[in-house]
Amino acid sequence: MRGFLASSIGVTCAAALALPLTPPALAATARPVPPADAAPTARPTPHAGTPAGRRAAEPYAAGSTQSLPLEPLARDRATPSASSAEQGLPRRAVRPFSLVGVVWDDPEAELHGRVQVRTRAAGTGTWSDWQDVETHNADHAADPDTSERAPDRVRGATAPLWVGDSDGVELRVRSESGHPAADSAEPAPGARKLPATPPLPSGLRLELVDPGEDGEDGDPLHGAADRTGGLNAEASALAEASAANAGLAPLGATEIAALSHAETEQEHFPLNSRGLTVQQRQAKPYVGPRPGIVTRRGWGANEGLRESGFRYTKKVKAAFVHHTASGNNYRCSQVPSLIRSIYRYHVKSMGWRDIGYNFLIDKCGKIYEGRAGGVAKPVLGAHTLGFNSNSMGIAVLGSYGATKPSKSAVEAVARLTAWKLGLYRMNPKGKTYLKSAGSNLHRKGKKVRLNVISGHRDGFATECPGRKLYGELGSARSKAARYQGR
Repeated sequence: MRGFLASSIGVTCAAALALPLTPPALAATARPVPPADAAPTARPTPHAGTPAGRRAAEPYAAGSTQSLPLEPLARDRATPSASSAEQGLPRRAVRPFSLVGVVWDDPEAELHGRVQVRTRAAGTGTWSDWQDVETHNADHAADPDTSERAPDRVRGATAPLWVGDSDGVELRVRSESGHPAADSAEPAPGARKLPATPPLPSGLRLELVDPGEDGEDGDPLHGAADRTGGLNAEASALAEASAANAGLAPLGATEIAALSHAETEQEHFPLNSRGLTVQQRQAKPYVGPRPGIVTRRGWGANEGLRESGFRYTKKVKAAFVHHTASGNNYRCSQVPSLIRSIYRYHVKSMGWRDIGYNFLIDKCGKIYEGRAGGVAKPVLGAHTLGFNSNSMGIAVLGSYGATKPSKSAVEAVARLTAWKLGLYRMNPKGKTYLKSAGSNLHRKGKKVRLNVISGHRDGFATECPGRKLYGELGSARSKAARYQGR
């Protein structure tokens, strides 16, 4: 997303909640390893700097991540260096994967150039055409000066690209002198003028993510007794995350989810005798109907991957709409696998504590719970650098710079925001102020006036959520207000 101005598992009490509780069917067998020319089956060495506080569940986790260091391509082999202008990987067979991305050491460094990948479809052996990987992904991140943003734990990264079941890959990364960021006469505030051909970031690695078969990630309790003889860390995490959604009230236009006591980084939520905050009790007339939401258990989240515990902000004053820039070549039946892949990429490859978005929406209009902590609660995400506090991030799965989002996806944005923003007395058609934690568009400490439903580009100079999706936000605001009865 180059510069333009431009997210708990749920176990509920009743079916009326419309939060799907049934995990995908458990897979009976493991995924096959390709023939003898494939990469070794040993698990790759973890990235340096992986936080000690994160559960060491990788040996038992379904799915996997292959991390392959890039090498200079033909014209740079005579003088190889970490900053060669062209790096990549020649065509090779690898273990099965479905999503790709490129990461590097310094999270503050940007990759100014072009990343292209070709993949071989598992089963058919057919190689795809070259596909572009969105290079700018620094704008999706935890806020500066937070533990999740600590430089010894996170890495720079491209957006992930969904390629489907694959077992071969070829990659090229080129620094480009014609890159807009290099040639711009006026760099972003605080940014230095880039050289005509900026070097590539150091420590480039190709990440190949296998989401695991349906159900492998979705039931951490399955097989726990066999592995440990009792309740293990993954099972504890499942119970912890289940409790986060357990207090939801029955579905209805004016019912409000009862929030349990939430220890936040900034405050306790005082509850009255009915189990509601004063803020939420006053919001009742303008809360839209709660939409159906597929919980983390529903899409198969392995709770052993993420960091333990939850983080909360004070309230939800705004919703930032994003696209994942992961391409549109997915079927809606593949979405649980796609989300598991993005989750694993955010945590294992990029070093985040959990998936960054609070919610995700597919092109068929289905809504999915993102970051753990409870769908009705103000969970602190890592979606809009500088504006994660007092906001939520909604990612529409796909790329919407040149492709118009489906009407179902826009409708889902409206239904979700009408409910969630309504819990916090926010008018979807209104304006609000958020204090910037620092971005390339707004200095730290500045109070910024924003639409209650904003696009990512309103808080950070980026193309996200894509021109076509951004153009539909006015419609989403109007529909959300109508759902609230305004």
